[in-house]
Amino acid sequence: MTRRSVLIAGTATAGAVLLPAATATAGTTTSGKRITVGSGETYELTETTRLSELSIAEGGTIAAPDGYSLSLTVGGVETGQLLTETGGTATLIQAGTYRGDVVLTVAEANAVTYETLTFPFRQALYVDADGVDRDKSVLTAVRGGKVTDAAARNVAITSTGECFDGVFVQDATYTLENPAISLTGNGRCDFAGYGAAVVGDGSATKLVLDGARIGTKGVVRTAVIANDGANVVVKNSVLRARNGVLPSDYVATVETPYMQSVPWMLGLDGNVRATNLIGKSSRATYLNSTVFSETWGALSVEGGSGLKLTAVNSHVGNTGEYGYGTYAIGDAVVRVLGSRFDVGSYATIIAGPAAVVHYGASTREAVAALNTELELGLTDAELKALPVRSTVVNSGHFGYMFFGAGTLTLDGGTVVNSERATFLNKGQQTAISVDGSGGTRLNPGDGIILQMIELDDPGPVRVDGKMLNQGVYTEPTGDPTKDSAFDVTAAHTADGAATFTSIKLKGDFYNGMRKGKNMVLTFADSSVEGVITASRTQHRVSTIDASNFYELGIVTNTAQAAVNNGVVVTLDSGSTWTVTGTSYLTSLTLASDAAVKAPRGKTVTLTVDGTETPLAAGTTYTGALVLTVA
Repeated sequence: MTRRSVLIAGTATAGAVLLPAATATAGTTTSGKRITVGSGETYELTETTRLSELSIAEGGTIAAPDGYSLSLTVGGVETGQLLTETGGTATLIQAGTYRGDVVLTVAEANAVTYETLTFPFRQALYVDADGVDRDKSVLTAVRGGKVTDAAARNVAITSTGECFDGVFVQDATYTLENPAISLTGNGRCDFAGYGAAVVGDGSATKLVLDGARIGTKGVVRTAVIANDGANVVVKNSVLRARNGVLPSDYVATVETPYMQSVPWMLGLDGNVRATNLIGKSSRATYLNSTVFSETWGALSVEGGSGLKLTAVNSHVGNTGEYGYGTYAIGDAVVRVLGSRFDVGSYATIIAGPAAVVHYGASTREAVAALNTELELGLTDAELKALPVRSTVVNSGHFGYMFFGAGTLTLDGGTVVNSERATFLNKGQQTAISVDGSGGTRLNPGDGIILQMIELDDPGPVRVDGKMLNQGVYTEPTGDPTKDSAFDVTAAHTADGAATFTSIKLKGDFYNGMRKGKNMVLTFADSSVEGVITASRTQHRVSTIDASNFYELGIVTNTAQAAVNNGVVVTLDSGSTWTVTGTSYLTSLTLASDAAVKAPRGKTVTLTVDGTETPLAAGTTYTGALVLTVA
């Protein structure tokens, strides 16, 4: 096949259809504009062919030569293609009779290797540095609108087969304006983008989606993927992804080339993410857009390094009971400004080890800075048109969950409404900073602002050389053993730390760790009303596996003296703690104008190592501290 020589316009099929030229085994029939493939027969098609009817018997095969792919469209809709095996990469047109405007497109192969597997991509539109590559595109699946080497406007792409991509942009600058993309049927790997609606790939890629309407339904049938250094900007768009049906013989795994469902150990279910950001130095930005997954995750970051995920004035979330808004792994930087999150389980899962997450307001200064840093290409008019908003999070379970180290900042009037604890720290090093000067508020439904527990993720199990999601969490029994080398009265780098500034808080703080990790809390110009204590935690059930994954992270607390779980509290200038119940601390520092109080009509008493001790401003207490209210 030769390289394209003209641009595509109108229906995007002009010039793309060639006369039939095929080879077949004995007995295969070609009649006029019809092809019939019998059982046990193989028909090799060497050029794109238009038919009125294609009939393939059970056991019959129609294929393209080595180095090429074959795709079927009927009435402009890609269809008929299914994976040949669970965990495999190849697809095959299924037996059946296809009538109407039937086109079999023979395209040059687009082989994409991810780790141990090579995926034979097929896509409606393939774009590289020279523009649209006709020879790698299935142009009969691109309907309406106008397509040029720089942009596609008002096109529609529909697929009901498996593992067919809408648009694949490789090391190119390209714009998709008002595309309508609908994919129904399973994908295969959202770490490679095999079966995604739109993929931007390569460090030279700048891909802009403006006014996109993308809907997917299928296992790992992702809407948008940014990979390998690509810069993908999505604005004024609506992206929605719904779960599919996993193959009956699929075995859940954490091995990414084969992973087709969320690891249940995150306290989640589902088999499709709306988006994914992967590779090295890739960027994905969502402005004035709606992004929803049914479960699993809406805006995901997976693997790689130097990744930057940003949501500005967008509506993000899950339509199902479980799922996250964003995910932060490695050294990813995740920023959410002026957005609304309606999530099933968590606003963000922070997986570390050096993730940085910020929820704040979409001030003009902040958005202008992002426009420069991320090379968004927003005009002055677009920047001016973006309203200044604060972020609101509504979560059906927790606010934020740490199962890796990370930094989390909330400011700019961010409001977090969650049914359970605002912050769930599963034994990780944290640096949480909450600035209430702009109106930031934390509203946990269960009255717990920060809950620290041991990591209850049992991890995968190696079975026949594969890492499968078959672990079981078992609640520990017995008392923890004191680690005499661990100082429960001091702040350590690896502790779970949180700082609250200029905010009024009402809620409790529990450190239920069994191993050496302190909860280090600093309050500056703030008031807090609640219990702050070391505790003994207990899940509602003694064992947790895939059948009751939703029990992960849910514990009850019994306040008790610290063993290896110190509670280090500093009330800086202008801060007040109103103690509402017995609290066990290991260090308490009061600034000269700080105070510890009891609720009205009650008194608070401090004992240090069993001795009643007056509470005095400007003092630091260490040891076994107990504050009681009577």
